Amino acid sequence: MSSVTHSAQQQTTRSSGPEPGQLAQRISELGDWFHNLNLYGVPTAPHHFLGDFPSIKWRQIANAIPQDLTGATVLDVGCNGGFYSIEMKRRGAKRVVGIDVDDRYLSQARFAAQTLGLEIEIEKCSVYATDKLAGQFDYVLFMGLFYHLRYPLLALDNLIKKVAGKLVFQTMVRGSEQVEEWAEDYPFWETEIFERHNFPAMYFVEKSYSNDPTNWWIPNRSAVEAMLRSSGLEIESHPEEETWICRPATVLRAGRYIVDHELDGTL
Repeated sequence: MSSVTHSAQQQTTRSSGPEPGQLAQRISELGDWFHNLNLYGVPTAPHHFLGDFPSIKWRQIANAIPQDLTGATVLDVGCNGGFYSIEMKRRGAKRVVGIDVDDRYLSQARFAAQTLGLEIEIEKCSVYATDKLAGQFDYVLFMGLFYHLRYPLLALDNLIKKVAGKLVFQTMVRGSEQVEEWAEDYPFWETEIFERHNFPAMYFVEKSYSNDPTNWWIPNRSAVEAMLRSSGLEIESHPEEETWICRPATVLRAGRYIVDHELDGTL
C-alpha cells in the first residue's frame, strides 16, 4: 500500500501552487484522464464528453454527505483519478483509501493527492478482493463501477463486508425510472410481469455501449433498488437519479454475510 503525504513545510511552500506549465506537462504525461480535477487552476480533463465530470455529479450528491467528516474512515472503490477521495479528505476524513486496478488511474490519483498535499492511501485492489482489506469503513463509495463489472451483484455482496456506516452507490441507469411494490411471489405461469417496463431488469451489453466494451450490465431504477435491498441494505436517500445512500440493515443471516452463504450453498 502506498501513502501519499506532504509535510506542513511542503504544503506551505506550495500554497501558491506549482508552475502551471510544468503541472500541465506532468498531467499530460500521466495519460488520458477520466476525472477532471482542478489542480491549482489546471484541469486534468477539460474536454470531457460529460462536461466538468465528476464535479457535476458531486454537486448533486454533496449535501447528502456530512460537510464535517472529522474522524471518519473512507473507502473509495474504483477511485479512478481520485476526485471523490480528494473531496472526502477535504471534509476532514481521518483516513481515505482509494483502490483501483488500473495502473494509469492509480498513478493519476497519487499525483493529484501529492500535488494537493493531501494524505490519501492509494492501493491496487480489485472490487472482488475488498474483503481482504483490513477493517471496515464509515463511508464506502461505490461510484461509477457497478455497470463495468461482469459479476456486479457478487461485487456488491462482497463489498458490503467493508461497510460500517454508509454505502454511497452510483451506477448508470437506463430504461424505466418508475418503481412500484411487487408481490412476494408469482406463479410459474405468470409471464405478464416481465413485459412491464418497470419490472426490475438489467440490460446485458454483449459488445459495446458508448464506445466502451466494459459497460456490461446496465440496470433500470427498479433493479438497482431491488438489488440493494436484496443485499441487505436499507436505502436512506436518493439524492440524484443515479445515486443512492444506503446503510447495512440485514446484511447478516445467521451471523454470516449473504455472499458467504451463497458460495457455500447455504443461502
